[in-house]
Parts: sequence; structure tokens; C-alpha cells
Amino acid sequence: MSKKTVVAVIGCGTIANAQHIPAYMANENVEIKYFCDIISERAEKAVEQYGCGKAVVDYKKVINDPEVEAISVCTPNRMHSIITVDALEHGKNVLCEKPAARVYEEALAMQETQHKSGKVLNIGVVNRFNDNVNKIKKFIDKGELGEVYQVYISFRDQRSIPGLGGDFTTKAIAGGGVLIDWGVHFLDIVMYCCGDPKAKTVTAEKFEKLGNPISDYTYMDMWAGPEKPDGICDVEEGITGMIRTNGPVITFNGAWAQNIGEREMFIDFIGTKAGIRLQYGSDFTVYSTKDGMLTKTEMKMKSKNMFQNEINKFIECIKSGEKLTSHIDTNIITANIMDAIYRSADEHKEIVL
Repeated sequence: MSKKTVVAVIGCGTIANAQHIPAYMANENVEIKYFCDIISERAEKAVEQYGCGKAVVDYKKVINDPEVEAISVCTPNRMHSIITVDALEHGKNVLCEKPAARVYEEALAMQETQHKSGKVLNIGVVNRFNDNVNKIKKFIDKGELGEVYQVYISFRDQRSIPGLGGDFTTKAIAGGGVLIDWGVHFLDIVMYCCGDPKAKTVTAEKFEKLGNPISDYTYMDMWAGPEKPDGICDVEEGITGMIRTNGPVITFNGAWAQNIGEREMFIDFIGTKAGIRLQYGSDFTVYSTKDGMLTKTEMKMKSKNMFQNEINKFIECIKSGEKLTSHIDTNIITANIMDAIYRSADEHKEIVL
């Protein structure tokens, strides 16, 4: 039997407990040695809950342990580049949750360090391991949609600002709002399915209208909450724009919060032969024509857990040397586009790439 891969999870909050840790636990080729969090109670709770590993508060203890081969970085965005660069320099393989970093320059530093170290650096763009997304990519690659000339992205909800006043809404920590939190997944799906088209120009506007003052924000419930009345909200809750590429034109409309009572989480791939609407995290529908008639085909399948797929492939690629589609070299393309979106919104002008 092959030796198990020794891993550590740095940051024991929501995404770690909901996805990373259970996926590692379900992989028989993995041993979790450390749970690390600056809030000691979180790390200790993980040790108790999962019945393995050691609780630590300093990530440097993890990356200085020669037995640890790989880590998941599940911290707030501010620490992504710091921990990842440090870990790579200490010879660790890294799966860093999305986004790669708060800003493009930090993502570039991560990429540079990966190239120097030769270790694995994958970013948690988990939809690349989603079975429905991969079916859509195959449809597009085989030409079943014809020329995909337009893609429309919607990631909108009525009142869903997370943890208002906390890490999610503090630019110094998160780097941005709804785009960097939700939009990164949607943009990445489009880039992946369409073959990473080269962006030419970007134009965008962002909105910071509903989160301030924090005391006036009305909502039914709040994920990552409760709100912090004396906290900070200096990121966008809404964003819209257009990306011209050497492939499809991509338009997007996103909002953590809007005064429209609809939740719309989908992507439309519009082609000359057919179109596809993907409901985010779910199934998709194909629209086309046949014999002078309009057709609508609902595509449903039993899908594996995409986080489990992601973790399994991460562990496999450490030993095989396979370069996954979630590698930093691919993700840096989307990071550059997101940087241009924010620059366009800040400067109120089109950005040429």
C-alpha cells in the first residue's frame, strides 16, 4: 500500500469544515496532521470533531514540518498570498481557496513562487471539477453549439451581503465584494468552457449603495454573520459590465444585494446552433431547433461532489505531476480580467488589455 499524503488545513472556518476537511477525510490516501487557525477554538474543535490531527494557531509550525506534503489555504483572502508563497518556499504543495489573492499583483507573486519552487499550486475554482460544467465544455468543444458568440452571466440576490461589517465587506481583507466572492466562480466557468479566450477590452461599473450605513441594512438572514454595526463596508455589493474577447462577448450582472426580489444564478452560453443555460451548481438546459421547430432539452445527471473531485485530483497530481486546469497558470488569466474589471469601475472608463 502506498504511503499516505500528509496534509494540513490552514483556516478552519466555513469552507474548510463544509468541504475541504470532509473531502480529505473521505480520501483513503490522505492523513490530516494539522488543523490550523488563529482562533484556537476552531482548530481544537476540528481535532475533536474529526478525531485526528493536532490543533495549532501558527501556520509556520505547519510549513516547517517536513512530514507535511500539502496544505489547503482556507483563510480570509488577505492571507492567501502570504501563506501560499511561504508554503511553496518551504516545499509544500498548495490548494488555495478562491480567489487566488486580493489583487492581481499578489496572484502574480504566487505564480512566480510556484514556478521557482516547482511545487503544485492549484486554486479552488472548484467548478472545473463539476460534472455538469464538464459536460457543457465537451458540448462546446465538439461544436454542438456552433460558434459561441455571446455569454451572459447573472449572479444576483435580493439581500445577501455576507457578514456585513466583517471580513467579507472589508476591502483590506477581502480585496473586493460580490465580484471577488461570487463572480470569480462564474467568470472562471465561462473561461474554462470557452477555452480561455483572450480578453481584449473590459468595461464595468460597480455599486456601493445598500451596505452603508450598516444599521440601515434590512435583510431576512445573513450568512457569515451576524453583522458588525461598528465594522467596515467599503466593497461593492453590485457590479455590471462587458468583456470583449477573441471569442465570445461576455456580459455580467452581479449583486449581493439589490432591490429586486429575485435570486438569479445562471450562465447563458449562446451559440449559432444552440444555446445552454446552466443553473449554477445544478443542471442545464439546451435550446435549439429541429425540422423547423424549437427544441428545449433538460439535461440531468447524477453528479459527484465537485469538492471531493477537486481534492482527489489535487492529491493525485502531487504524485503524478499532472498539471490540472485549476493550476495558477490558468487562474491568473481570470485574475487579470477581474483586476481590469475593478480598474474600469474605479476609473469609469474602458480598459484595454
